[in-house]
Amino acid sequence: QVQLVESGGGLVQAGGSLRLSCAASGRTFSFYTMGWFRQAPGKEREFVAAISRSGSRSYYADSVKGRFIISRDNAKNTVFLQMNGLKPEDTAAYACAASRTEVAGTAQSYDYWGRGTQVTVSS
Repeated sequence: QVQLVESGGGLVQAGGSLRLSCAASGRTFSFYTMGWFRQAPGKEREFVAAISRSGSRSYYADSVKGRFIISRDNAKNTVFLQMNGLKPEDTAAYACAASRTEVAGTAQSYDYWGRGTQVTVSS
């Protein structure tokens, strides 16, 4: 069993930055590929970014590539999502997830999910 708790969401203006954190407990953190997903009201859940077990490989949705950076600190059992150049369309609930595979962009490949943290970007 792995428990994930997100933090760092909030309200920011367009063009601003925000860093989300996801703290994990339970199974050895480094065993899992970690990902971030988001979901806005009325829209389907969307893949945002993922990072491999060691942190050597990362993956991004085209919509956030060049603006968001995913990282992890295995000693702290924490994964981060640095969000820069935020746009109103980034507004969503952001959730982190853990996967035993490296099928990074597929929600079905993730075994554990956090409850999410709200990010709202004003124009």
